[in-house]
Amino acid sequence: MKAIQDTVLLLLMAVITLMATACMTPDKADVTAAKTEVRFVVTDAMQTRFYDADGNIIDEPEPGDPLYGQDAQHQGILPSYTDNGDGTVTDDNTGLMWQQTPPSEKMTYDQAIEYVENLELGGYDDWRLPTIKESFSLANLDGQLVAQDISQCVPYIDTDYFDFFYDEGRPYTGSYWTSTVTKIPAENEYEEMEKNYGFNWADGHLKSYGDGYYLDGSSTGSSIPAGVRAVRGEEGVYGVNEFVDNGDGTVSDTATGFMWSQKDSGAVNDDGSFRSEDDKNYGYGRTWVDTLIWVQKMNEVEYLGYSDWRLPDAKELQSIVQYGITELPATDTDFFDLSRIDCYMWTSTTCGDFPDTALYFAFGKAYGINLASGGAAGMGGSEMGPPDDGNKDMGPPPEEKESSAVTVEATVDDFVDTHGPGAMRNDYKDTTGAATQAPALSRQFWSELYGEEYPYEFDHSDETTIFDLSASENAADYIVLYNYALLVRDID
Repeated sequence: MKAIQDTVLLLLMAVITLMATACMTPDKADVTAAKTEVRFVVTDAMQTRFYDADGNIIDEPEPGDPLYGQDAQHQGILPSYTDNGDGTVTDDNTGLMWQQTPPSEKMTYDQAIEYVENLELGGYDDWRLPTIKESFSLANLDGQLVAQDISQCVPYIDTDYFDFFYDEGRPYTGSYWTSTVTKIPAENEYEEMEKNYGFNWADGHLKSYGDGYYLDGSSTGSSIPAGVRAVRGEEGVYGVNEFVDNGDGTVSDTATGFMWSQKDSGAVNDDGSFRSEDDKNYGYGRTWVDTLIWVQKMNEVEYLGYSDWRLPDAKELQSIVQYGITELPATDTDFFDLSRIDCYMWTSTTCGDFPDTALYFAFGKAYGINLASGGAAGMGGSEMGPPDDGNKDMGPPPEEKESSAVTVEATVDDFVDTHGPGAMRNDYKDTTGAATQAPALSRQFWSELYGEEYPYEFDHSDETTIFDLSASENAADYIVLYNYALLVRDID
C-alpha cells in the first residue's frame, strides 16, 4: 500500500514541476541566448576555380608549378547555416544570427543605426549593425559581377540562405553598413572624414566610405547610401584575437586555430634566412606569382620548423587585421614584426571581377587619388568624399571607364587614404598583360612614401598612369605590384 502511495506522490510532484516549468518558460530570446555561443571561427573563402596570371581558368596546378598554392587548393572550415523559418538565419560556425532579407532601399549611416535599433524580427529586438569582421564572415568569394547582365551575376553571399538585391541601374553598388569606422589621425582635409567599412556583396570589395561624420564626431552633412543586414549575438567575441608569441618566429591565434609567421616576406630571403634592416633587399616585395613560388621555397627549407605553410586566403588574412587602430600598421605589433609601416599583404584569393588580379589587404593606408577635390565629373561635390555607395570606387564596369571624365593632372600630393587601413583591394598578379610595371604615378608615390628610389625594374620611357589601366577596378587606386606576405598554417 505504501509503495502505491509513494508512486502517486511522485506522479503528483512531477505534474506540479511540469506545470511550474511551463509557467516559468523564458521567452524565445532567452532560450536562444542560452543555446548560442559566439565563436571566432574563420570559414573557407569558398573560391573553387584556379586561375593563371592573366585571369584564365586553368586546371589545378601541381606542386612545383609557379601557380601552386592559390586559394582553391586549400579548403578550410565549410560554411554552415540554419534557416530558422522566421526571417532569420543562424551561422552554425560562429553562432551569430542574421537578418535573412535586408530592406531593399539603401540608407544613410544614421538611418541604418535607427533602423536596427527599432528592428523586431523573429521574436527578437536586440539587433545591431555587424562589425566588418562579422560581416565578412559571410563572404563567399566565388562570386562574380557581370555588370552588363545582372542575370549572370553571382552575389558574394550564399543566396540559398540570404537574400540580396542588385541595384539595376548601378549593379556594382552593393556595400552594407557596419559598426566599424576609421580611427587613423588625419594628415589632410580628406582624411578628416570618418569612414565606415563595408563589404560589397555585389562585387566582393571591402572598403570604407564616408558615413556623414568627421573624426571629431561633428557632422559633414552628407552620408553615402548603403544597405543594411542586421545581426544579433554577443559583441566583442567574433573578430577578437588571442595571440600567443611562441618564441620561435611564429604566432598562434588560439581564437581561430591559425599559426602565423611573425615576419613578413619583405624580411625573409628565398632560403628562409632573415634580412637585416640595413640589407638593401630589406622590405623588397614580390609579385603575386613570385610570392606563390616563395611560399613553396619556404616549405622546402622547413621555414621556422614547418613545411605546411600556405599563403592565407582573404578571410584568413582579414582575421588578423586590427580595425579601429590609431597607429599603423593595422595589426597587433606586439606580435607581428612587419617590414614596412605602409605594408600591403597578398592573399591567395583571385579577384572575382578582375581575375588577372589578386586580393590583398592594406595594413597601411589604402591610398588613392582624391577625385572628390574636383578631379572627375560627378565625383565628390557636396557629399564630401566618395559619393553614392562609392560611385567610381565601386566600379563602374569596364565599358564605362573610357567615357569617365577623369583628370590625368594628378600628382603624388593628390594621394590620400581613400578607403582606410584594413581595406581589401586587388592588384595585378604579375608584370604581364595590362600592367607590365607599376604606373609612373605609383612609382613616384612609392619613392615619396619610403624616401628612396623605386627599387623594382621598370621602363623609364613608359609613363603609363593609373588612369590608363582600364582593366583595374578603380582608376584612382594606388597600384602596387610588389607586395608582401605573411604565412599561415593550422595549429597542430
